[in-house]
Amino acid sequence: MSGVPTALAQNTSISHEAWGDLLETYVQQSKDGVNRVDYGALKANSADRTKLDNYIDQFAELSFDDLTRDEQFAAWANLYNAVTVQYIIGEYPLDSIKPWYSTGPWKKIKVEADGRELSLDAIEHDVLRVKWSDDPRLHYSINCASYGCPNLRREPWVAETLDEDLDAAARDYVNHPRGVTVRERGGLEVSSIYDWFQKDFGGSEASVIEHLLNYADDSLAADIRANNDIRGYEYDWSLNGTGK
Repeated sequence: MSGVPTALAQNTSISHEAWGDLLETYVQQSKDGVNRVDYGALKANSADRTKLDNYIDQFAELSFDDLTRDEQFAAWANLYNAVTVQYIIGEYPLDSIKPWYSTGPWKKIKVEADGRELSLDAIEHDVLRVKWSDDPRLHYSINCASYGCPNLRREPWVAETLDEDLDAAARDYVNHPRGVTVRERGGLEVSSIYDWFQKDFGGSEASVIEHLLNYADDSLAADIRANNDIRGYEYDWSLNGTGK
């Protein structure tokens, strides 16, 4: 340790430019609407792996209290996504972040941020879902490296456009079959996200459907109203890599 007081060593701002460069380079928009990540190419590029590591290291002494509320949200969401990518390339090749026999690695994946050590699980459940408990759109901001998850954007979250970007992410997911599918036999099959976190979406099936209607396009909204009964939940844990 240098002996410099922690308060003097803290950063009061952070740039997401490096993360944006990596997203633009390695996240590909696919025709089926699911963004894929070229984890293999990133793992093979030592300079960009270092770029990712350096970006994440900035958060260790970042003073989140000195950021605006929207800046804090963008920072936490970007950090969660960047650390997830870092974990995947460290384990790559793999088929899923969550093998069938596992509860997942989120409590074990840890990072230094805001002057403390947190797991990905803590960032999601103890920070985002607590501080932004009134905004279920937070579930569209973080990506768990899975096909069933809301897309990893090709741009970082930033405070200046946060509200409109969260709305766009919600519309993107709700209007994709991963979010909502009308079953041939009637009723809806929706993402397990709306089951696991039903509390965040109002606490009932009716409130989940209301949320979906807020972001569904006209055609899907009509289908939801005609089939407003959730009959099943689905989630695909396979890796959202370019090989799928």
